[in-house]
Amino acid sequence: MIEAQHFLNQLSSSSRLAPESGIVELVNIGRERSDLIPLWAGEGQLSTPSFIVEAAAQSMRAGETFYTYQRGLPELRQALAEYHEGLYGKSFSHERFFVTGSGMHAIQLAIQAVVGPQKKIIVPSPVWPNLAAAAQVSGAVPVPVKMERFNGRWQLDIDRIRSAITPQTTAIFINSPCNPTGWAAPLEELQAILDLARENGLWIIADEVYHRFVFNGQKRAPSFYDIASDDDLILWVNSFSKNWAMTGWRVGWLSAPPQIGQIVENLIQYSTSGTAAFMQRAATVALRDGETFLQSQIDSAAQNREMLVKWFRQWDSIDLCEPDGAFYLFFSPKDVPDVRQWAIDLLQSTGVGLAPGTAFGCGGEGYVRLCFLRDYHTLVTACDRMAECLGN
Repeated sequence: MIEAQHFLNQLSSSSRLAPESGIVELVNIGRERSDLIPLWAGEGQLSTPSFIVEAAAQSMRAGETFYTYQRGLPELRQALAEYHEGLYGKSFSHERFFVTGSGMHAIQLAIQAVVGPQKKIIVPSPVWPNLAAAAQVSGAVPVPVKMERFNGRWQLDIDRIRSAITPQTTAIFINSPCNPTGWAAPLEELQAILDLARENGLWIIADEVYHRFVFNGQKRAPSFYDIASDDDLILWVNSFSKNWAMTGWRVGWLSAPPQIGQIVENLIQYSTSGTAAFMQRAATVALRDGETFLQSQIDSAAQNREMLVKWFRQWDSIDLCEPDGAFYLFFSPKDVPDVRQWAIDLLQSTGVGLAPGTAFGCGGEGYVRLCFLRDYHTLVTACDRMAECLGN
């Protein structure tokens, strides 16, 4: 038999650098368990609402199965503009919105556009691992800047970002609200980041996938949209996955200055050649008719968060920060030298699947992530199962 190394040696160096997912490792260990409670992935239990599904079905029955607009259906791009106008209280041109084949695809396009091979992108960490991996695969160099906990919340040290800037740096990636920590940058922190980017001529890639999941009574998290000028170098990436239970659909969007629209269209053409029309019809309906469903998801997440924070804080063996946003608890089991093995042991003994913090890069060591966008009673059952392990 031919050794695997024979083929690996012929692959590009960037492809060989793509890391294995520390989350998928746990999934593969436990996916076949009949008693599994999977809290490792960033999605809820609800399937896509029927009114969204029906929009796609109607489109397919009508024969919309051909190539379509590279930038996205005009109706969806207009719906995106109206959605943002309702959230931010100012006008948006549909020309700045580009439909992508997932939020991940939007991130890949953004990196291709503003971070070239051997160029550096600053990434506050711990963070969703796909960003750094996407940068590596494209030949760019992700530079982690470790976040710290202070006064019960995660914080970003602007001076650390400043110190990480070199002549090769072209962009800063900001995920707020953050997966996995739940950090949601207040407006003054976003302003400090924007000022730093302006001073150094850097792009900002703003991942606002969780922008609606905040727990302070507000409709959304603070955003660079609140403070940006028309000439600022900012790309926003977002997704339909979280808000409208569409993780499997793989539809997202990129918001960019209209002046670079042809470049973005070209990148879409040479990656996916556009997103299926029937999926875009579903996404349009989600934006226009999905607010009630979205709010119910946010309300459920808030209830679950309150219950879990109270429950975990009764254990002396657990340390956690209450998340500002997103729908994850990022907690630390004390005196555990290897959280990966701890998560495996927990999975094998209880059937509760969590994601080890080591999967989220620098600063994730010693932590475990739990997704709480789940059924309340399922989470109660998970807590009951975990109780003996946490007590020990």
